[in-house]
Amino acid sequence: MHWDQIKGNWKVFKGKVKERWGKLTDDELDQIEGRRDQFIGKIQEKYGITKDEAERQANDFERGLK
Repeated sequence: MHWDQIKGNWKVFKGKVKERWGKLTDDELDQIEGRRDQFIGKIQEKYGITKDEAERQANDFERGLK
């Protein structure tokens, strides 16, 4: 699945995102609105990981969706 599809259906995918990254709040997910750059930044901030690691996790998530 491509990120454009996730962004276009963000409300549907928010639950799956929350399952994977439980530290993200509903308010934060609402603010992200499917924007990948903001999503990556928020994962970095909440989990104390590098941008590369956040990108890898987002890519893995993307690939895992069908």
